[in-house]
Amino acid sequence: MKRVITYGTFDLIHYGHINLLKRAKAQGDYLVVALSSDKFNEGKGKKSYFTYEERKAMLEAIRYVDMVIPEENWEQKVTDIDKYDIDVFVMGDDWKGKFDFLADKCEVVYLPRTPEISTTKIKDELHNK
Repeated sequence: MKRVITYGTFDLIHYGHINLLKRAKAQGDYLVVALSSDKFNEGKGKKSYFTYEERKAMLEAIRYVDMVIPEENWEQKVTDIDKYDIDVFVMGDDWKGKFDFLADKCEVVYLPRTPEISTTKIKDELHNK
């Protein structure tokens, strides 16, 4: 079984997230999503609209997602690859090159983002109404 992992906050889930998850799952047979915890987001200066538990429940309801784990820090990516026996590490292409150091552990794939949508864009549009 080919195992894939991706990381993200997945707040205000939209069709861009669904596209990413669908294409990530297509890279293998089993998709692990490492979801940024509320504490980790705070450390990055981000505040999610939905709590970790709410975002986790939404992700678990998406058919492409097989497992959701918490992302607590930047460094855990290396240990997650070993712990979950990961074959493919997937991120959006806005992170291109940032995780190439993982290539000695697994295949690293950067997928194109859905250009016309983002959580930031949604928040900005709602704020400006």
